[in-house]
Amino acid sequence: MATLLSNHRCFELSADLEKALNRVDFFRLFHTATLSHGFDHFGVMQLGSEADTSPLTSRLVLHDLPSGLAEEYDRRHRFAGSALLKSLHASTIASVWKADDAAEDGQNIAAQLGFELLVCCPVATITGQRFAVLYFGDNEDIEKAALYGLSYESAAIFDYFARISLANKSGMGLTPRETEILRWISHGKTASEIALIVSVSEHTINSHTATILKKLDVVNRTQMVAKAIREQIIQ
Repeated sequence: MATLLSNHRCFELSADLEKALNRVDFFRLFHTATLSHGFDHFGVMQLGSEADTSPLTSRLVLHDLPSGLAEEYDRRHRFAGSALLKSLHASTIASVWKADDAAEDGQNIAAQLGFELLVCCPVATITGQRFAVLYFGDNEDIEKAALYGLSYESAAIFDYFARISLANKSGMGLTPRETEILRWISHGKTASEIALIVSVSEHTINSHTATILKKLDVVNRTQMVAKAIREQIIQ
């Protein structure tokens, strides 16, 4: 990796990035970047398509938010309608959100999560999947130079995280049969219809579906299909 990317300058991050092997290592790197720039928490979030209505909790692939905070947000608010998500679909430029800013639709996620400031740094994988690294804190604002530095560090850490850690999630551990059933579910087929198509009982289909829900860490068929498309398990 070091030889292949020797011209990709990560400056003081290079040594730590080359040693990073798993999610724990990347958690530490993102957490260190968070604290070094004066923030309290971070979240790496998958963007998905504009039609994706998944809640915040199912989009977060790595974060150190206080336990239950994202879940409480999802109980009270609809992330798919947030100004933050709309801005991510409109631009790839880093954005800054203050708790006292007035969002057009009232969906100011910084205030709703209880932070004074949120910085959003859009990033992407080499295959084009879009993500964002979010930083939360009680800072009053962030200076231009600091925003540039944070955006660069976010891109550098995420690049390694995507290639080393996220790439290993391919398929999410689904078996070929589970992937086949998931594909039929995405086409709107019922359990009884899928049972006829693949020549097994409806009970078996329901059992496979329950396993798929657990493996994808979602709670219903809609979230299941949305996440499978987002993770490129199905098209």
